[in-house]
Amino acid sequence: MQIAFSEFSVPESGTLIVGVLTHSALTPSAQEIDSRTSGLLSKAIEASSRFTGKKNTTLTLNVPVGLLLSRVILVGLGKPGDIDELQMQAMGGRIVAALNKLGESQAAIVIDKLDGCSMCPANMVAESAFGAQLASYRFDKYRTKQKEEDKPTLNTLTFMSPDRGAAQTAAEPRQRVGDGVYLTRNLVSEPSNVKYPATIVEDIQELSEVGIDVEVLNEERMKGLGMGALLGVGQGSRRESFIAIMHWNGAPDKDTPPVAFVGKGVTFDTGGISIKPSGGMEEMKYDMAGAGAVIGLMKALAGRKAQANVVGVVGLVENMPDGNAQRPGDVVNTMSGQTIEVINTDAEGRLVLSDALWYTQKTFAPQFMVDLATLTGAIIVSLGTYQAGLFSNNDELAERLTAAGKASGEEVWRLPLGSRYDKDINSEIADMKNVGKGREAGSITAAALLERFVGDTPWAHLDIAGMAWMKRSDDPIVPKGASGYGVRLLDRLVEDYYES
Repeated sequence: MQIAFSEFSVPESGTLIVGVLTHSALTPSAQEIDSRTSGLLSKAIEASSRFTGKKNTTLTLNVPVGLLLSRVILVGLGKPGDIDELQMQAMGGRIVAALNKLGESQAAIVIDKLDGCSMCPANMVAESAFGAQLASYRFDKYRTKQKEEDKPTLNTLTFMSPDRGAAQTAAEPRQRVGDGVYLTRNLVSEPSNVKYPATIVEDIQELSEVGIDVEVLNEERMKGLGMGALLGVGQGSRRESFIAIMHWNGAPDKDTPPVAFVGKGVTFDTGGISIKPSGGMEEMKYDMAGAGAVIGLMKALAGRKAQANVVGVVGLVENMPDGNAQRPGDVVNTMSGQTIEVINTDAEGRLVLSDALWYTQKTFAPQFMVDLATLTGAIIVSLGTYQAGLFSNNDELAERLTAAGKASGEEVWRLPLGSRYDKDINSEIADMKNVGKGREAGSITAAALLERFVGDTPWAHLDIAGMAWMKRSDDPIVPKGASGYGVRLLDRLVEDYYES
């Protein structure tokens, strides 16, 4: 779907979408159309007992008299003072879904300046276009047959506003963030025979085209660094393991310490010797969604020329159960010098992250680190598919992530850490074990292990196991399947708090 921008004019074909405020108050553009059609809009609203301009409601007028359009859709905006970024994004998403359902190929949306609304028209356009872009995502790469009624029909969506130039300028950064979300969704959607550590490294290297510097550590380099935990996870696979490092140096002062994002990239997780049940195992292709989010985030930041120095680190492995796989009871040496007793080989993500986190904080001395991982099923039991679990050793960072989550629509909920949970991962024969006491506090003890590898660096861990893949979705800008969770959240964190 192509997104275009223009000044206001009544199109001669397709569908036109105009806003209606609460209590059926027409926006300026709607008033003009109403005047040109002898009160058509007013009469339609009056005839409808349910449409009053309440937000998230619509009223469709087919083949409107006096216009060459196929239809006019009235969209409820609610009260001007209540209009915000997330509402405009949702509106864009809902419009795309409605137009595809109607079989429309082209449409235009009018965005007016509204008295009492804190958002200017350019920003309203930017957010609604962003929502439309995210809602139009589809992963149809492997479909060879598809019913016509299942195919999207919308080819062009034009946003009309009082100042086309300002609207297009405001929308550009958001569209680049959308590109990052698309990249993450694509990576997570791909099957594991297509996207495995080496091929994801190839994707990462392509980011040099947008100005990102890429460095790759192969198994030989990681052995030399003592990354026995990460390498232990991948030793049962025929696929080579890697760590990939992405640098975006956008701050005016290139010596400013970077902010760092670290992603778990288990490209397929069988559970290893502690093998998972077969039911649902195919979903484990998305156990690399944390790494996918970091890769998409780096593309987004570079695409919109974020004025920050950022490093993204992803640990890429495949967890398979062959004759060389690590066993329950093995002890692995980490880059930090600490040892981990592997009680359960299906608790592998924390092993990957332990070396990746230690490497990141020792190599780059970042202002903070945030890691993302589909780490525990326990977080889904706790929070479902509405918020990611947040764990942190730093209140300011946790508060900023929470605020960025609310602003972006990708929310987080902070859970506790502390010595009582930390002692639950003490091992009788090593420095720690990779699981706690049975089923108790599984997400927290996983985070407690990670905390042992961050030193004094402000750090937050996001357990996104419930957010990476949507079996169903009531969010108009997040389709079923790969959500791309984390890109919008962390882009907003950087934008609001860490850009020069």
